[in-house]
Amino acid sequence: MKTQRPITSDGEHQVLQFRPRTTPSAPVRRGSGTVQPLHAASEPLDLSRYEQPRAEPDDFRHRMLANIAALAFTIALTAIGIWLAVSIADLRRTQDCVLMGRRDCVKITTPHI
Repeated sequence: MKTQRPITSDGEHQVLQFRPRTTPSAPVRRGSGTVQPLHAASEPLDLSRYEQPRAEPDDFRHRMLANIAALAFTIALTAIGIWLAVSIADLRRTQDCVLMGRRDCVKITTPHI
């Protein structure tokens, strides 16, 4: 049995030269932010260098209302999912009972006169 190999030509192969990375000595401007070079460990490690001034202050009331609405929506979806899972399990249990040939699968309530 012969093994098949793809036909390749010498023009398809190319060796790429990679240059080692160097740290820039001055901040490099990219987009709207500034990339600063890494300094010695004497500089504190905080996020202050990434902070940007805001045009308008935060609206905490609006943010809290949006968070409460998102939480209520999540709780409603969870409750609906649990109700759906329970009702599907109940229907499956009833169907299994009927398929076994039993007659007492569903409770029938009679009104009291």
